[in-house]
Parts: sequence; structure tokens; C-alpha cells
Amino acid sequence: LLRECGRHFAEGSLADLAGISRWPRCEQLSTWRPWRLGRAELCWVGKQSDETWALGDTCAPLVSTGSLAGNCLAHRRLWDKLHSGPRVGSVPTFDWFFGYEEAQGFLLPLLQEARAAYPLRVLDVGCGTSSLCTGLYTKCPVPVDVLGVDFSPVAVAHMNSLLEGGQDQIPLYPGHPASRLQFIQADAQNLEPVAPSGSFQLVLDKGTWDAVARGGLPGAYQLLSECLRVLSPRGTLIQFSDEDPDVRLPCLEQGSQGWTVTVQELGPFRGIPYFAYLVQVSH
Repeated sequence: LLRECGRHFAEGSLADLAGISRWPRCEQLSTWRPWRLGRAELCWVGKQSDETWALGDTCAPLVSTGSLAGNCLAHRRLWDKLHSGPRVGSVPTFDWFFGYEEAQGFLLPLLQEARAAYPLRVLDVGCGTSSLCTGLYTKCPVPVDVLGVDFSPVAVAHMNSLLEGGQDQIPLYPGHPASRLQFIQADAQNLEPVAPSGSFQLVLDKGTWDAVARGGLPGAYQLLSECLRVLSPRGTLIQFSDEDPDVRLPCLEQGSQGWTVTVQELGPFRGIPYFAYLVQVSH
């Protein structure tokens, strides 16, 4: 089903999709339409100048080079193209699932309760152009040293420009005088160049496992291994996802033996329930 859906998207045959009763009902949202299969949000689809626009991280036009299903979400070239596209309105960031405003009620208590040397070191793997890093930096009352990494140089350049006040934006200022923020291009499956072992108290993954897993579980397990490697002894990895616990938990438990894996439901946000998967050292 995923492969067939991807083929239709790549070929731009949206009329065919709309006319087939077995496809999910497409809910109109302004001029864009979110297609969902189960809880996996495949893409935003619209029509403009007879082009298919898909995987709407930034609503960029996608060249029809093949299926959108499968491993495409693990390819850097796709994300570079999406991050290069025009942005909707005046919002300088785009969030897959949800942004900092929705996550802060869950994250702030964890940050305030953490027993670590300040500022607390936070790593966001596959940060994209999300508001998660910038929100932590500008609004968190606890001093944080935030590092956002992404394998897309386009995303990293955009976020660094936003941090410095480019693109007609006001420069970002910290919510606490000791807080810091940095964006670096890096592969989340190989963090050695930017993150020594045991160097972060909190590692955040908002949708990155979901994207990497489209290219196969071995890549997702390598991502998980790297996230656990850079955690401090009392640190916490949090994966935010809309994937059901009966699917995600067995994978995390298999890939993090010796660690404790728990889950908390978040939301619903815009009618969709999400989950926070926490991986911590077993005591």
C-alpha cells in the first residue's frame, strides 16, 4: 500500500488517488491536504502549476524521480530540496508533528529536575528547521547548551541565519543568560565528529527515527546506538513520534538492552495523539 501510494504521488496522479475508495479520505486544509496511512503522515499534497508538492517540511516542489515511499525520507538530497523551498507565511521554522510550544509542558519539568552541571547539554538529532532548539534557547528558564545537528546543509544554514538575525528576522536571545545555541551539519548515525561519548544530559529525536527507519531498521538502530553513546550516565533520550507503542517499544527495547524504555502519551495536538519514548539507564 505504501509503495502504491508513493508511486501515485511521484507520478502526480492525484485524481486517481481521490477516486479510489480504498485510499484514506483526504481532509482539505486550506490549499494543502495531509494524507495519512494509519498514523504515519506521508506528506502534504497540493497542486500548483501542474507540479506535485509533497512531504511538506517546507512545501517544496518535488522532482518526480521515483517512489516517495520506502527509503526516500532517509535521503539527504530530498531534505535539501524541501528545506530550499518557499516558506508558508512569515513563520521561519517548520515542525514535523509539533513544535516547542506543544513540547514545553513535557520538557521543562525534566530540565528543571535534572541533576547535572549547568548549563544542561541538550542535543537535537535531525533538527531540520524545527522550533524545538530555538524554543529551548529563547524560552527555557533553565540554562541550556543546545546543539542542533542535521545532515542537510540547507537546514543548518537556515537555522544559523535565523539565530544570527538573518532573513529579516530579529536575532535570537537566550531565555537564560548562560544558555547557548549552535547548529552543525552532521549525520545523526555518526556523531563522533561533533559529540564525544557521554557528553549530553538530554538527547531529543523528533521524527528522526521515523524518517531513518524508512530506509531500513539497521539505520534506525545505528541512530539509536549513537544517541545512547553520547548520553551522560544519568541522561535521557526522548523520541517524539506518532507511532503506536506496540510498534515502537519492541524496537527500542531490542536496540537498547540494559536501558529502561518507557512511554508517555502527549496531546492530542490538532486532533492527533503523539508519544514520548524515554530511554534511560536502568538502575
